[in-house]
Amino acid sequence: QVQLVESGGGLVQPGGSLRLSCAASGRAFSASAMAWYRQAPGKQRELVAQITSAGSTNYADSVKGRFTISRDNAKNTVALQMNSLKPEDTAVYYCKSSVGLRVYWGQGTQVTVSS
Repeated sequence: QVQLVESGGGLVQPGGSLRLSCAASGRAFSASAMAWYRQAPGKQRELVAQITSAGSTNYADSVKGRFTISRDNAKNTVALQMNSLKPEDTAVYYCKSSVGLRVYWGQGTQVTVSS
């Protein structure tokens, strides 16, 4: 069983930055693919960024050049650095862990971009 705990969300003005962090329990973190998703009110959950166990990354077109995903296998954490935030980035952000057929989700952290 893996538990994921997100932190770092909050209220930020347009153009500002936030750094989200996801702490994972369990021993299989280094073998896990990790990802950040988000869900805005009335919309489906969507992939924001993902990072494989080997460190390869992939981003949604809407965040390319603004967001950076990274992982620290020694600390069992994955981070999402979000720069140049826009009001349309407002959503609940979720951390996801995938290893084999097993998928785990965090409880989510709210990010609100507003002046």
